[in-house]
Amino acid sequence: MLVSEALAADHKYLDECYENLKAAPTTDDKIKWRNMLVWNLARHAISEELTVYPAMEKWLGEEGKALTKTDFEQHQAVKEDLYTLQSLSPADPKFAPLLEQLMHDLHTHIEHEKNEDMPRLEAKLSREESEKIAKSFMRTKQFVPTKSHPGAPTSSHLAEGLAGLLAAPVDKLRTMMESFPDEATKSAEVDWKSLL
Repeated sequence: MLVSEALAADHKYLDECYENLKAAPTTDDKIKWRNMLVWNLARHAISEELTVYPAMEKWLGEEGKALTKTDFEQHQAVKEDLYTLQSLSPADPKFAPLLEQLMHDLHTHIEHEKNEDMPRLEAKLSREESEKIAKSFMRTKQFVPTKSHPGAPTSSHLAEGLAGLLAAPVDKLRTMMESFPDEATKSAEVDWKSLL
């Protein structure tokens, strides 16, 4: 699987979580899907920042640095929305508008990646290198924070990685106490493990 395909698969699943959240019939079901969206999106964002962005800077040079600067800015907007959403009840009147803003910001970022980042990066990579970055991205998702931390440093990949390693155990404990849609959680885990 190429890195662009791994990111696209993640993006598709985030949209599925969103659709299931909107369609959930009860507040409890909405909470489960909110948790699923938060869990997947938080892990996606930091894993991308730790694996894909350094690859873009390495392989695309100054152009890659400019692209990742835009990506970090877009991620920051998503992380801030997600931070508020992750503790907001779906019954709160602020929840639905915030969810829509989050998804708007996320889709702005996804379009940038799809139309700008990935075509440029994939053009510079061999298939083997692209698959290597994709595997690194998917593996990194297994140990990064499962909640949004918009105040975590993003000025360097090392600082962000260290902050993530410190936050991850606490996040994982919090996540263990939350409810999730059982089938979706199981299938999400199986899908990603099968790709490793």
